[in-house]
Amino acid sequence: MQEFNKISIELLKEDMLMILHALEYTGKNTDIDSFIQLKETFLNELSELADTSEEDFMKYLEEETTL
Repeated sequence: MQEFNKISIELLKEDMLMILHALEYTGKNTDIDSFIQLKETFLNELSELADTSEEDFMKYLEEETTL
């Protein structure tokens, strides 16, 4: 098996929003900070890629989603 440090995948906006919400929910309800940290890392990386703030990126994900 080939080793790698990063993975690139394609996700729907709704799926990414669900992942972010799930990480936050799990972190808050289990008191395991690493779930919140992972959510923040994802959100930071995505907002940097989109060249926007984290708040604006979340608004973008939440637009027209059914969650």
